[in-house]
Amino acid sequence: MKRIIVFVALLAGAGCTILPEADSPAVAAAPPDCVILLHGLMRTPGSLGEMEDSLAAAGYLVVNDGYPSRDAQIDVLAVEAIPAAVEKCHDQDAGRINFVTHSLGGILLRYYLSTDEIEQFGRVVMLGPPNQGSELVDKLSGVPGFTLLYGPAVLQLGTDNASVPLQLGAADYEVGIIVGRNAGPLSGLLPGEDDGTVTVESARLDGMTDFLVLDAGHTFVMNNNEAVRQTLFFLDSGRFDKSDDH
Repeated sequence: MKRIIVFVALLAGAGCTILPEADSPAVAAAPPDCVILLHGLMRTPGSLGEMEDSLAAAGYLVVNDGYPSRDAQIDVLAVEAIPAAVEKCHDQDAGRINFVTHSLGGILLRYYLSTDEIEQFGRVVMLGPPNQGSELVDKLSGVPGFTLLYGPAVLQLGTDNASVPLQLGAADYEVGIIVGRNAGPLSGLLPGEDDGTVTVESARLDGMTDFLVLDAGHTFVMNNNEAVRQTLFFLDSGRFDKSDDH
């Protein structure tokens, strides 16, 4: 017995690795991350269908539930959409809980995070968010039927004293913002470069981790191949891919 003990000690001292027995328990795999998708105003979960498929193919758990964007103000919509989606991630024993938002969806998330915490909160990618308010809302809010068509939340997206985005403060989490640069029929009402609805400058957010401008329009930016690729890259790495060889 002494000879065996000495032999094992010599092996360990020589830097040799002693393998565990074959029936030793394996190290448990890390649970997959979850991504919650939040669509924009007057849109549905189907608008993020391509993004959902790409995220699922990359191994994420995905929650893509809708919310009635035209039925209530931002505070009500945020509480209706986000906690239930987070609970679905937890029910699947997810790891981190990430978000990909489009337009108004990003403002709902910012509002929710200003009053509540999300357990296991991860990273966020915002697509075309009016983070500094929308000048387009300022110009169109007085048009007859505007509020009837878009709902009460739209009047909270301007740049006046009623602006919710301007009241929410800086981000204290990892967030990458993608905005398009593709003029539309209403671009004449907007200052500077824009995606047809949101200006490049109004998409910026204090505290943001990264910022990217693509050749894409506001309505379908979530279906842009490069926007999808960059979203996946940010969720994985915490930054956008700005190399010249992609």
